[in-house]
Amino acid sequence: MKLLEIDLIDETEELATEKIQLVEDILQFAADYLKLPPDTELSVTFTDNENIRVINRDYRDKDQATDVISFALEEIGEGETEIHYETEDGVPRILGDIIISTERAAEQAADYGHSLDRELGFLAVHGLLHLLGYDHMQPEEEKVMFGLQKEVLDAYGLQR
Repeated sequence: MKLLEIDLIDETEELATEKIQLVEDILQFAADYLKLPPDTELSVTFTDNENIRVINRDYRDKDQATDVISFALEEIGEGETEIHYETEDGVPRILGDIIISTERAAEQAADYGHSLDRELGFLAVHGLLHLLGYDHMQPEEEKVMFGLQKEVLDAYGLQR
């Protein structure tokens, strides 16, 4: 059973269909593993280093390419008003957007000595956890988030 409704957009028009399917499969697996409710939605956009650099610059004030960026719909930033979403039957929970640089993913897979599949899976799960409110700014947060990330990837079979 699919828990997530995922819009997958390949802006590069270069990513193999099986790589896109892998990202969908691991996100569906993670949704089940993390016990997300049915009717949860998100989008994943695959882009290149230049486009993610512009997004990183415009939204995070970091003028450099990065591997993954998440925009959580339910995220509460400093000075923002918290929004409470009612979870009525039949009304989807929209988590937000994950943007992955496939160029950076390939570079990091080579740097770390593992497969592109493993790197794409890692970045997808990392982005999903951010959408769910996990972070790694503080050592304790990092320990929790990275531990859960490893747990999901290992259970799926994408060990390093």
